[in-house]
Amino acid sequence: MFDWYRGFDRDGRRTFWACFGGYALDAMDVQVYSFVVPVLIGLWGMTNTQAGMLATATLILSAAGGWIAGLLADRIGRVRTLQITIVWFAVFTFLSGFTNSFQQLLVTRGLQGLGFGGEWAAGSVLIGEVIAARHRGKAVGFVQSSWAVGWGVAALAATLSASLLPKEYAWRVLFFLGLLPAFSVFLIRRLVPEPAVYQRAEAHTSMLAIFSPRFLSITARGSLLALGAQGGYYGITTWLPTFLRTERHLSVLSTGSYLGVIITGSFCGYIVSAYLNDILGRRRTFLTFAVGSMAVVLLYTQIAISDGLMLVLGFPLGFFASGIFSGMGAVFTELFPTELRGSGQGFCYNFGRGFAALFPTLVGAASAKLGLGVAVGVFAGSAYALVIIATLMLPETSGQELRSLADAGPHEGKRTAP
Repeated sequence: MFDWYRGFDRDGRRTFWACFGGYALDAMDVQVYSFVVPVLIGLWGMTNTQAGMLATATLILSAAGGWIAGLLADRIGRVRTLQITIVWFAVFTFLSGFTNSFQQLLVTRGLQGLGFGGEWAAGSVLIGEVIAARHRGKAVGFVQSSWAVGWGVAALAATLSASLLPKEYAWRVLFFLGLLPAFSVFLIRRLVPEPAVYQRAEAHTSMLAIFSPRFLSITARGSLLALGAQGGYYGITTWLPTFLRTERHLSVLSTGSYLGVIITGSFCGYIVSAYLNDILGRRRTFLTFAVGSMAVVLLYTQIAISDGLMLVLGFPLGFFASGIFSGMGAVFTELFPTELRGSGQGFCYNFGRGFAALFPTLVGAASAKLGLGVAVGVFAGSAYALVIIATLMLPETSGQELRSLADAGPHEGKRTAP
């Protein structure tokens, strides 16, 4: 089951754990916000629309940060870019703990987003380039699963801080913990080398090459895939704790129990999807998880069900909504040549994130008329429909060796049915 991991040499294993840990810490810093929102709505009198704007600002700037980091990864290296992004998002998460108003938090959370978006772009390219083609889906998917680990740490920290500290201080402590990832940079600098495929790459190309006629079509299709997956995900996770607290009237500890089931489902979804991406291929796996996500989120938010059934449905909700991301890094790594891999992957994923950033604000605004549960269901369901459309337009790339610009034109993959 873990032959792919045993196939790593010492440097490969260090790279895997650097990417896994970096992304988990990134997730912890980002997901802390969803637990702080209900508290600040009460303390500061923020509206749902303002809370959505905070999430949207973070995601929009993370889109810019992701593409910038992708460009840097192609020019100064994957590892150095990873270090810069980790320090950036950690510092601005920490500074968020000192804010005293919506406007101040808007600034710090927005700047934090630059590093948040960049970390994924650098780390995903890095791990994708050090693993054999036949195992790329599993390795990249396992790194993606660390998001659930970071989310779980954030949920645990939020539950403990709310139980042990006055609410006026608990949310600040959560943001202060966001500085911890910065210390991992010292280990990454010492232990993680640049991938051999990157070191053999040709001279750097134009940063706009992914928009040339040769690559524009694949860039557009990849961006649509990322938009759908992230629109659905952020529409759900940004508002889920608030939905459980305000519409289901669950206590902090009960909310934590529900989220624990969802986070467990998320982790399992990442792992199962990681293997399916190499067994079934990228396209079949994307379609399976998109349909599953759409069905479960509509059932979870649109139908009057008991709290017990909601607890049970939390597992498949997390399973499908998170598992859909396991193949994202692998397919983007395979779609673009080495010289453009950071730029192409950074743009596609973060273009999707930039437009997906509108979903939290749109959900917050629509909730005033539709109710929060209905708003989440409508926007998330629409987003997963986009994933299905994009998947049907993309080539199958599973098992493909990485290419350079000197190889054939834009990747059209294997013409297999989904």
